[in-house]
Amino acid sequence: MTAVTLPETGTATGMRRLGATVAPGIAYWFAAPSVLLLIATLLVPIVVVIGLSFTDYELGALGLSFLGFDNYAELAKDPTFWRSLKNTAYYTVLVVPGSVLIALALAVVICDLSRGRWFYQIAFFLPVTSTLIAMATVWKYLLHGTIGPVNHLFAAVGLPRMEFFGDPTLIMPALAIIGVWQLMGFNMVLFIAGLTAIPADLYEAAAVDGIDRPWERFLTVTLPLLGPTTLFVVVTSSITAFKVFDTVAVLTHGAPQGASDVLLYTTYLEGFQYLRIGPAAAMTVVFLAIIMVLSLLQTRILERKVHY
Repeated sequence: MTAVTLPETGTATGMRRLGATVAPGIAYWFAAPSVLLLIATLLVPIVVVIGLSFTDYELGALGLSFLGFDNYAELAKDPTFWRSLKNTAYYTVLVVPGSVLIALALAVVICDLSRGRWFYQIAFFLPVTSTLIAMATVWKYLLHGTIGPVNHLFAAVGLPRMEFFGDPTLIMPALAIIGVWQLMGFNMVLFIAGLTAIPADLYEAAAVDGIDRPWERFLTVTLPLLGPTTLFVVVTSSITAFKVFDTVAVLTHGAPQGASDVLLYTTYLEGFQYLRIGPAAAMTVVFLAIIMVLSLLQTRILERKVHY
């Protein structure tokens, strides 16, 4: 009988893989370009922004001075910053539930379709692929206070006309409608992927236990097994909603009376219109801190309830 010698899995001086021995030092050199690229593109910009937030640097200036926490102290007393933060939180509260619940309903309905499933998937996914700058112009026409089709519809059914982009109380809900429209297609695709991953025998087992009604199967089988997908959708939707900038920059510019100021738009004005990089960097650091805290809280709190 011929003896078979299995390859070694590792030694103290090197690792054997497919008959070749690679020293750890050489493996580190192979990984070095990726590590350097990661540091240069992700970590270095964050460190630079944090450093600039403690200075009075202005864009184009040849020098700068160290201010300590003065920029953060000024932010704490700045009413524009707090108004922007409040509007951003309000927008996120409107967009996240709307985009998640509508996407879940669309996914469930589309998965049950016997015909036309691919058409509806593509139709609802189109807003994700469209250019938001161009579509924002369309939405401005749709919601226009005088010539907008939405207001014509309101007038036809006897409701008063609404100045969506002129009324301070309506401007953030109007922007939230556009945000929900943009996000729900992407979330729908994620929910469809989660639905198709649920084993069919679980529904058969539920039927044996007497759970026959569609809403009972949804609550006892579908919704619990969609927990990880729902967690991912909620976290990504929250981050995307908190980063709202495009629609404000194109449609409102913070009007009327600062009612649509959001955090990233105020940061953009501070850094690239008024050239005050120090305060803009401080706002960016606050923005990054809020995103990290939101993500950690959602992950820590919801993750315990979604895995079975």
